[in-house]
Amino acid sequence: MLVYQDLLSGDELLSDSFPYKEIENGMLWEVEGKWVVQGAVEVNIGANPSAEGGEEDEGVDDQAVKVVDIVDTFRLQEQPPFDKKQFVAYIKKYIKNLSPKLEPEKLDAFKKNIEGATKYLLSKLSDLQFFVGESMRDEGSIVFAYYKEGATDPTFLYLAPGLKEVKC
Repeated sequence: MLVYQDLLSGDELLSDSFPYKEIENGMLWEVEGKWVVQGAVEVNIGANPSAEGGEEDEGVDDQAVKVVDIVDTFRLQEQPPFDKKQFVAYIKKYIKNLSPKLEPEKLDAFKKNIEGATKYLLSKLSDLQFFVGESMRDEGSIVFAYYKEGATDPTFLYLAPGLKEVKC
């Protein structure tokens, strides 16, 4: 299994069990998330509640909750939304912090293509949700989520140059 860690914070943000599609010259990875129900366990003990005078919904409240698989799996923490000024400031700081950690050939591609990826994200800014890794470190990568037209499940966007592949 491959896990993708944030180069800046070390947080695990994604794995190969969630296929991604490269967009914006490979600068962004697009990953489809899914809403899933967690904790709902139905146990059939063979009793017939109506024959025993019980109600159909009698039993234990199993605290079933709906979660987004990627958010839950990687313990992503939602952050308040950014306005345009805050977002641009974040990207500038991100570029400054990430650049020294990239290999020369990756750095060239990063510098060449980050502007296009930034414009793409800015065009969706009002629709984006912002997530950080479990450690909640300010200087780490942000994972972006939004809902495509008519979609009921979120789509996640990752800044690919900030991810490091780790074999587990």
